[in-house]
Amino acid sequence: MEDRLGHLLRRAQAKLARKSAEALVPYGVDDRELAVLAVLADEETWSQAEAAGRLGVDRTTMVALVDGLEDHGLVERRRSPRDRRRNLVRLTDAGLVCLERAEAARRAAERRFLAPLDEQTAAALLRALRLLVAEEPAVR
Repeated sequence: MEDRLGHLLRRAQAKLARKSAEALVPYGVDDRELAVLAVLADEETWSQAEAAGRLGVDRTTMVALVDGLEDHGLVERRRSPRDRRRNLVRLTDAGLVCLERAEAARRAAERRFLAPLDEQTAAALLRALRLLVAEEPAVR
């Protein structure tokens, strides 16, 4: 099994997920919630649907994620003044602080995960993974 790419990728991802989860415990968010905070920080305001699209999650999942973050005072919703059916979501001040601190902890956990690799090898791994997950161009 140690020469099967899928097996190795799953084991590496599981190990990184454990390390990231441990690092995020003090901030009260998990990796998915941190991703929501990061997306919401990109712009002043996103609709829930736009943020869900950026994250690649369905709307139902997004509602649950935003509900939890809102319960913890990290995001707030408001109705769009232009379309009352749309909820706009933005980070609160507490959400921004949480994002900054939790993101620093996540990055540190990632560096620890990659520590067995020298800097050049770690950078090559990231480049290779970006290539592997890139969308294929449309066939004409």
